[in-house]
Amino acid sequence: MKSAILFLSILATVAAAQEHPAVSAQPNSVYVGADGKFEAAPDTALIQFNISVQDGTSSAAYEHASKETEQVRKVLRDNGIEAKAANLGFFSVQPVYDYGKNSRQRVVGYRVTTAVTLKLKDFSKIGSITQQLADADVSEGQTLSYTLENIDEAKNKAVEDAYRRARNSADAIAHASGRTIGELSYASVDTFDVPRIIGPRMARSMAAMAAPAAPAPTEEFTPQNVTVTAHVNALFSLK
Repeated sequence: MKSAILFLSILATVAAAQEHPAVSAQPNSVYVGADGKFEAAPDTALIQFNISVQDGTSSAAYEHASKETEQVRKVLRDNGIEAKAANLGFFSVQPVYDYGKNSRQRVVGYRVTTAVTLKLKDFSKIGSITQQLADADVSEGQTLSYTLENIDEAKNKAVEDAYRRARNSADAIAHASGRTIGELSYASVDTFDVPRIIGPRMARSMAAMAAPAAPAPTEEFTPQNVTVTAHVNALFSLK
């Protein structure tokens, strides 16, 4: 039992060392950590999906993918959006194998896959675009998320909030001990942002059972705020 406790203690020490950077204890100093955050309404919607088709030959698969991509362009044009507003993340052509009874593989076709990301500023177009992409059956794994165009500025504000909290904690410790805070001698920063994601295709399948005039799944709803969090560790000298 004692060896088990010692083993767990060692693991806890290693985990703590990985979670925060090691800071040597210094006389006449105070080391504090604090969390901060920044919230704002999103200004950008991201519609992401894959186009994936399979055919007997690589040229046929490529032509099939080109037709699917043209349908995507048409959806964008019908909604007053230029095709260049969408970005292709990758494009791949891969053989599809079938393994027979003798474990010998043979090529039975080719699959062409590409990833598409569309940024939208006009949230009123989200419903029609996601619905039309789903109706055209040209998208796989369609997701919708909201973010901020200038996410770095949001991260900086979250860091500022975390630092203020860390400084307040240091001031409280110094005041309680009859001292005052001096200069900042060390700091480490971690920031995190979690995008809000919903699945338009899933929402569409549920809405399909409603009346034909039913609004789009995202219509009339307000996107949740984008929240960016930061953690600051700071070492201050004591006067």
